[in-house]
Amino acid sequence: MIRTLLFTTALAIAAPAMAQQDMMPDTATPQTAPAQPEMATPQAATPANPANTVATIVDTEFPAYDTDGDGKLSQTEFSRWMVALKAQETKATGQTLPEAEVTAWANGAFVTADTDKNATISKPELVTYLSGGAG
Repeated sequence: MIRTLLFTTALAIAAPAMAQQDMMPDTATPQTAPAQPEMATPQAATPANPANTVATIVDTEFPAYDTDGDGKLSQTEFSRWMVALKAQETKATGQTLPEAEVTAWANGAFVTADTDKNATISKPELVTYLSGGAG
């Protein structure tokens, strides 16, 4: 569900920018030139890559949760981030979850995200985890 929330948020952020790009008038074409039919560019037809969007979010937010500045997240730092994401999700969906359930979920997420089993989460591990394993 967190992955869905992140993906939805990323698309909501990217969609207006993509729409503005398609709707901007071509100011380089003189007004006297006959109208040419617009061709869709491959970039406009291709949806945003969710892994790249997640990577951008991780790059932006990572320093706020990496409180010791070591470039990786301890279980406490990671759990703080996941609890914050779960709080956003529950607020958006109107659900309420017991604190113990959220803590257990965050602990399970840490185990899943720590693919190299070194008891820390790196940026690449976090991007892969939040992207649903694609990254």
